[in-house]
Parts: sequence; structure tokens; C-alpha cells
Amino acid sequence: MTTTPAPAAVPVERPRGILTTTCAVLLAGVLARPGWIPTAPGHLGSLTDTMLPWTALALPALFAAALLRRSRTALAAAVLPLALWLTAFGGTLTDKSAPGGDLTVVSHNVNQDNPDPQDTVRRLLAAHPDILALEELSPETAPAYERALAPVYRHHFHQGTVGVWSVYPLSDATSLPIMPWSRALRATAGTPHGPLTVYVAHLPSVRVRPTAGFTTAARDEALRRLTTCIRAENAPRSLLLGDLNGSADDRALRPLSSRFASAQTTAGAGFGFTWPSGFPVVRIDQILVDGVRATSAWTLPATRSDHLPVAATITF
Repeated sequence: MTTTPAPAAVPVERPRGILTTTCAVLLAGVLARPGWIPTAPGHLGSLTDTMLPWTALALPALFAAALLRRSRTALAAAVLPLALWLTAFGGTLTDKSAPGGDLTVVSHNVNQDNPDPQDTVRRLLAAHPDILALEELSPETAPAYERALAPVYRHHFHQGTVGVWSVYPLSDATSLPIMPWSRALRATAGTPHGPLTVYVAHLPSVRVRPTAGFTTAARDEALRRLTTCIRAENAPRSLLLGDLNGSADDRALRPLSSRFASAQTTAGAGFGFTWPSGFPVVRIDQILVDGVRATSAWTLPATRSDHLPVAATITF
């Protein structure tokens, strides 16, 4: 009696590009609904909001992997995050500036250890600002900035680590209690077009730590107090200048971004990253406007600080 051997099992071929397709779909989900990323643990939501533009770096890798695997499914999946990224940030890359403007404003975190305040002032004055805000002044460097700026600006107010210089008269200048020491102020500039309330702030730094995640608690508390001060005053025309240690897209800054418009977002070209100055990866130095409109916004050349200065023209 003869037996017929059982047919050999035919190996099941896995569809190509499953991993690439999965990664593309997950990235598309983050781009489509970044708000779904929870704030806790470790303030992950704020960190995602801040770094979202850099998801563009993953797109070439997805397309390369899809082509390498010769997977049409993976290639089609990679198109989805590309389309979503362009929808979210494509407009940011275009130049939205317009000619004209009634005044120019500049803000700069000068770095408390800046070894050459005079050179920093020279570079800032090249933009011919009508209003200049400086952050991270120190008891040692503040007098040097005051001396260097005195020939150009008759009006200034400096308190703690922040200061404002203006070609227009300043009134009602006062420090704002957002921290135990002075890191925010407000003043009213008497411009030819009417009064303009100017806020200058330097919110606490944030860090990414392995055990604590994105440490934003001190920043968020100071932000809450700053927002309370601004809402209480409810000035009809105002600027907020300074190092906010957060991007305009960071959900934690929505109490401010819901009231103010970002000059860079509405009138700049590109992301306008400011930190670190050697290779900027995020814009944490902001010019925000309310009741007036930015016509152009840009970053200035590097100084001896670890931040780039930011500038904008404003129209009433």
C-alpha cells in the first residue's frame, strides 16, 4: 500500500511595508489631531506642540522605506502625513509680509552672561526700532545697556531682568508680579497714532528631563499670572514682547494666543526659529499684537546671546 505524501505548506507572504504604513498612519494622526496627545504625563502635549514642525524630518524616511519595500500601500500611506503637514505648515513657509508700517519693534533675550553689550546694542539698532524690549538683564550688564542706548532713546523703564526703551514717551510703567522677582513689566507708549500698551516678559525656562518630562510648571504658573494682569487691564491696543519659553503653537500658551496674534505667524516668512542661536530649532521669543496689526516680522542676525533677536513692523 502506498501513501501519498501531504502537500507541502505554502508559506504565507506578509504584505510589504506594514511597519512603514503603521508609522505613516500614526504620524498622520498626530498631525491631524495633536490635541489628542495628553498633557500628562510629563507635559507631553506641550512638547508635541512645540516640536510638531520637525515631524517633516520623518517624511523622507517614510517615502524611502516605502520605495525600498516596493509597497504601494506604504507609499500611499506616506502621502497622508505629507498632505497634513503641508496643510498645517505650508502657509508658514510663504512670505506674508507687506510694505509699510507705523513703527518697528524689536525684542531680544540678551543673555545675562553676554560679554559685549555694546556690540549687541549696535546690532539691534541696525533695525531702527522705535520700541526695544530686552530680557535677561543682570545687575552687572543693565548699566552698560542703559549707557549704550541713552543716545537714541530718551525714554526707558528697567525693572529686574527686563526693560523697555522707546523713542516715544512712556507712562504708567510698572513691574508685573508674575514671579517672586521682577521678570515682567508694562508701560504705555505715547505714539503719534495713539497710546500703545507694551508688555515685556521673560517666563521661566523649560527643560526636558528623563524623570520629569517637559518641565513647564513654573512657566505655566507665571503665564497664568501674566494673563491675569493683561486681562484685568484689557488695553485696546497692546504688544507683548519677550522670551515666553514656548512656541505660539504650545497649547499652554493659549490663554495668550487666543487674545494676541503672533507677528511671525501673520506677517513673517518661515518659522522664525530663535533658539539656540547657533542652530535654532524653536521660536520661543515672541512679538504678539492685539488691536494693531503686524505688517512684517523677521529675526535679526545673531549677537553674543544664545537667542536670536526678533523684529516686526506694526501698523495702527
